[in-house]
Amino acid sequence: MHVAFLGLGAIGAPMAARLAGRGPLTVWNRTGARASAFAERHAASAAATPREAVRGAEVVLTCLSTSADVEGLLDGPEGLLAGLRAGSLLLDCTSGDPATSRRIAARLGARGIAFADAPVSGGTNGAEAGTLTVMVGADAATFARARPVLEAFGRRIEHVGPVGAGDALKAVNNALLAANILAVGEGLAALVKAGVAPRTALDVLNASSGRSFVSEVLVPERVLTGAWPRTFRLALLAKDAGIATALLADTGVAAPVLERVHATLAEALAELGASADYLDPIRRTEQQAGVEIRG
Repeated sequence: MHVAFLGLGAIGAPMAARLAGRGPLTVWNRTGARASAFAERHAASAAATPREAVRGAEVVLTCLSTSADVEGLLDGPEGLLAGLRAGSLLLDCTSGDPATSRRIAARLGARGIAFADAPVSGGTNGAEAGTLTVMVGADAATFARARPVLEAFGRRIEHVGPVGAGDALKAVNNALLAANILAVGEGLAALVKAGVAPRTALDVLNASSGRSFVSEVLVPERVLTGAWPRTFRLALLAKDAGIATALLADTGVAAPVLERVHATLAEALAELGASADYLDPIRRTEQQAGVEIRG
C-alpha cells in the first residue's frame, strides 16, 4: 500500500516512522529539510508539495497543528485536491475541530475520497512505541479501511462516532488534562507551603482518589526531578481546551469549569510565550507561590 504522510512534527515524525518499511511511503513537511532528513533515515521519499506527496497514494495521513492548517492544504495547483485520486482515504490525525473536519469530509466526499478524523493520545513516547490511542470519527466502512493503517502506531483504536467525533473526544480529553495540570500544580504548591514534602504528597495522592495521569506520571517524571522536558506546546493545549469549550457551547452544556481552565491557559500562554511547554503553568504557579515542587 502506498501511503503519504504530511506533517513531521514532534508526534508526526515518530508516527510516520512506524509506517516506514510497510510499503512505499512519501512524506511532506512545511520545512522541506525535515522531510528530506526523514526520508533519508527511513528509506522514504520526500515530496516538495502536498500534491506531489499524495500523487498515487492509496492512504494519506495528515498530522498538523490545527484543522485550519489541513484545510489550507486542500486548494491550489499544488494542493491536496490536485493530487488525491477518487477511492483514496485521508486520515487526519490532527487534534482538530469537528466543524472543520466535517467541512473537509464533505469536500472530499464529493470527489469520491473517504475521510476520517483520527486524533491520537499518548505523546511522543507512545508514537515511538506504537502504543497511541486513536479516536476515529468516520462511518463504519471508512473505519474498517483505516484500522489496519492506524495499527502501525496505535494500540487502542476506537471508532467513537461519525466524522468530527474523534476531534470532539480528543478536545475534551485535553481539556481535562489541562484541568488536572492546573489543579495539581496549585494543590502541590499549597501543600509545600503547608510543610508537606512533595514526594510524600504525591505518594498519598496517588494511593487515593485524587490521583491522575498528571500526578502519577507527569509531575514525578518532569516536575519533581526538575527536568521540565519540552514535549508539547502550551499553545496547542490551549487550542484544544478552546475547541472543548466551543463544543460544550454548541451542545448547550454549561461549562463553568472548562471555561475557567481555558481562560487560565490563555493567561499563562500570554505571559509565558508561544514556546512554553504544557507543564509550564505549574512552574508559573511555583513562581507565584514562591515555592518549588521538587522531590
